[in-house]
Amino acid sequence: MTLNFRTALLAAGVCLCTMAPFAAGFGTEAEAQEATFVIKAADVGAPTYNPPKASNLNGATSLIYDRLVERDNQSKYHPHLAESWEEAADGKSWVFHLRKDVKFHNGEPFNAEAVKAWLALFAGTDNAYLTEAIDKVDVVDENTVKFEMKHPDPNILYNLSSLFMGVVEAKAYAALGDKFGVTEAIGTGPYKLESFTVGQETVLVRNDDYKWGSELSKNTGPGKIARITFREIAEDSTAFLELKTGGVDMLLSVPTDYLGELAKEKNVGVLTLPGQEVLYMPMNVKAEPFNDIKVREGAAKAINQKEILASIYSGVGAAADTFLISSLAESKVADQYKISYNPDRAKAALDEAGWKMGPDGIRIKDGKPLKVTLWTQSDTGFRRLTEVVQAQLKAVGMDAEITTFDSSAIRDQYKSGKQQIAVRGYLWDNADIIDWFFGGDRLGYPNVSMFNDPKAEELRKKAISGSANMEERVKNFTAYHEYVLSQFPMAPIYQPVQTVGYNKDRLKVPETINSPQYQAAAIMDTEVIN
Repeated sequence: MTLNFRTALLAAGVCLCTMAPFAAGFGTEAEAQEATFVIKAADVGAPTYNPPKASNLNGATSLIYDRLVERDNQSKYHPHLAESWEEAADGKSWVFHLRKDVKFHNGEPFNAEAVKAWLALFAGTDNAYLTEAIDKVDVVDENTVKFEMKHPDPNILYNLSSLFMGVVEAKAYAALGDKFGVTEAIGTGPYKLESFTVGQETVLVRNDDYKWGSELSKNTGPGKIARITFREIAEDSTAFLELKTGGVDMLLSVPTDYLGELAKEKNVGVLTLPGQEVLYMPMNVKAEPFNDIKVREGAAKAINQKEILASIYSGVGAAADTFLISSLAESKVADQYKISYNPDRAKAALDEAGWKMGPDGIRIKDGKPLKVTLWTQSDTGFRRLTEVVQAQLKAVGMDAEITTFDSSAIRDQYKSGKQQIAVRGYLWDNADIIDWFFGGDRLGYPNVSMFNDPKAEELRKKAISGSANMEERVKNFTAYHEYVLSQFPMAPIYQPVQTVGYNKDRLKVPETINSPQYQAAAIMDTEVIN
């Protein structure tokens, strides 16, 4: 996969903010062409813009690096740095014909040799799975490259369209080492990295030589905004206030519970895009008491998704009952594998695990109360959801004590493997997110559940590398998904929609957004109103 994102990532999910409006009559034309976007709270703290190595990338990445292939909001693929491509009938090779007019930010040419050198950078990284199916890269001529495949990979175009496969310049990558993506980030994108302060902001400046934008944007030349600041604001309420008061121009993610307040603001516009996110409760299958599948089942079926949808999110979005967004074919599992609220079964499962209800409403086993730690991150939305989850667990006899970590630091905490349960989310629209979050070779983070199951690994391998075509891939990933759900390493909670808020007095947004998220394709058609 990947994300978070999966949020991607993921996740994949960014917001834009602009400089506060200048007083009438003041400010130069250059200043008027500056904008500030606010990055999604879940992406705060991403430490690098290094696609081959990153485990989390925010949407600013899409402006620094172009991709060979772009994917639209209907999941169809479009040319970008690759003008066209052909797949062999047996799926064992792909030929990509490259644009001839492209240069990297440092002046190096983009050509077949550059593609070969870029793909070699993935070897040995956490993102190597993206190129694992490629056995060899052949340079056919200066602008033609051929991938010889180890096995057919029906997902290769999706991989090539992801943020994690933004094309980087290999010479700069080697020269900068670990500083690549921090002090400098060299791609072919419409914007160049001016500065990056982890956890605070990223500043991008327009690439005035750019003339190879994708067909997903009306504007295929230089961006309409000269300078963009991407601010990182972990607290949703602070970001919301900044938009209301004109401190920023756009929030690329607006929590559902703020929509009512935004509707009252005459100068604020709201865009709604299909959701690509799932909020869920991972359970550490190696940590007591969640090393008992009955305890995991009890906790999972204590979560009342519909109540959460109504009480926290005012019915906007959808209750989740699997690990995948519902638009994916691989989410269509048999009913027996769906995880939804069932308090009677939750209580029975905990009884079967030997945890009996105590006089104070908390279960007891061998003289010890059923007390666990429930991790969450510091922004308001996650805290509010976590408090509701805490109450729902208590209703079946589980005492969950909330531990809150700064949004920018919680990923490092997960790597310790000390978590018991948590409330978190991812943003990603491909079934390979299951591989990313439950693969046995990614324990700690992103596999927060510490799930490493022999049967799951067999099904995972078949899903990832044993599918000759997309039909087989859907079948194999569905089987993998069903087995993971049957082991209760997590409880699904909620599927948000994507909501973008912007200052209508400062920004003119495109009438049509062809991309899955408000990233490069949409930003290229976004204008500052002078």
